[in-house]
Amino acid sequence: MSLFHSAACQSIQVNGELMDFLKPKVMGILNLTPDSFFDGGQHEGVSAAMEHAQTLLNEGADILDLGAYSSRPGAKEISEQEELDRMLPVIEALKKEYPDAILSIDTFRAKVARESIQAGAHIINDISGGTLDPNMFQTVADLQVPYILMHMRGTPSTMTKLTDYDDVVNDVAVHLGNAVAQLRALGVKDIILDPGYGFAKTVAQNYELLMRVDELHYFGLPILGGISRKSMLYKKLNLKPQDVLPGTIALNTLLLERGVQILRVHDVKEAKQLIDIFY
Repeated sequence: MSLFHSAACQSIQVNGELMDFLKPKVMGILNLTPDSFFDGGQHEGVSAAMEHAQTLLNEGADILDLGAYSSRPGAKEISEQEELDRMLPVIEALKKEYPDAILSIDTFRAKVARESIQAGAHIINDISGGTLDPNMFQTVADLQVPYILMHMRGTPSTMTKLTDYDDVVNDVAVHLGNAVAQLRALGVKDIILDPGYGFAKTVAQNYELLMRVDELHYFGLPILGGISRKSMLYKKLNLKPQDVLPGTIALNTLLLERGVQILRVHDVKEAKQLIDIFY
């Protein structure tokens, strides 16, 4: 008997098959960048990326989330072409080696999203929720693939100054709801919500959003929780990202207890064990 119960939500179509969330899913992070906050440079290049992908899949990742543009504050901006040059060879190699793997593309650029899906990826994960590229929503509608709609204000370089909310949970919910309405009007069927921990929120606001994330179940959509090794942990504990795996597990437990359906993590084995304990 499950100790926790996944909140009822819409299933999604991924690569022609139905993905339900009766048991939460684990999204393994595969950073292809030289400058991500935790593992930047460790998986850069096709060979290193493939080795880490194998580890994530062996540990039980349900989805691989590929990112070729670092979104940490102060990260270097890169061109669309450089992002594609990092992304496409890895997608092609993964499709050849692991044809059944579900691939998510972490990008806010419509062109990168489109070419990545055409190369064989399955899900678009947009940290900007459509705010940084006016073509993104129409691109998602054209491609008819699942879309992860995240809440963020500004850009990675300006977001730390944009943390003024009347009520952070209500304001995030209203923002996401407006975006969902726009996507539905365009015919987008499969939407996943991400409250955007660490993006245009203070540490205190991140914890408020964590404790009340269950309020977002109002939409009846799957919710993704991405708190793995983030600053809301290491700043609060005065530690480095490498030292906060125990804290990550603790907060992921709270996400699961509040019915979050997808955990986005660096450490897949630990997340899978956590889910297996409660489901």
